[in-house]
Amino acid sequence: MAENIVWHDHKVTRAERASIKNQKPCLLWFTGLSGSGKSTIANALDVALYQRGYHTFLLDGDNVRHGLCRDLGFSDEDRVENIRRIGEISKLFADAGLIVLSAFISPFASDRRMVRNLFPEGEFIEVYLDTPLETCEARDPKGLYEKARQGEIRHFTGIDSPYEAPSHPEVRLDTSVMSVDACVESLITYMVFRELITR
Repeated sequence: MAENIVWHDHKVTRAERASIKNQKPCLLWFTGLSGSGKSTIANALDVALYQRGYHTFLLDGDNVRHGLCRDLGFSDEDRVENIRRIGEISKLFADAGLIVLSAFISPFASDRRMVRNLFPEGEFIEVYLDTPLETCEARDPKGLYEKARQGEIRHFTGIDSPYEAPSHPEVRLDTSVMSVDACVESLITYMVFRELITR
């Protein structure tokens, strides 16, 4: 860490930024294999929350790698750094009073725990897209599984790189048997139950 850096407190507090938006900041962290439905469900929830008048921001794995994390590859070390950066960015958005949706494979439990520890109790919601590998591979929306099976892509999660499934996620969804609308309704219901939104 660089020396001679001092934290500067803001005049407007985190609570005040959230209060003016009439909402409670939090992070919904969508994790799961490629093709499990993370981006699709996160996008659909983003629209549903926006239509209800909530202030949100969506962070997507591919989009972030076009800018903030374009210098990173897919080695284990780069994946850790990718998630660390996303965790810190998510925290800043939450500090601004937003409901943050982050859709990343984030295969390692330690990385997800690292992000959870950045947030106050109850503000990190792990959403596990528990969709079977066979379903994800059959979908293969970007053709990545085929390339991984042919050896054209190395360190591909679920093929030659492990995915450590969450043991106790706040929400578990399986898009092989649940529609997008059903998944969004489950998430809205959970957020209402936790008093993060009021419907």
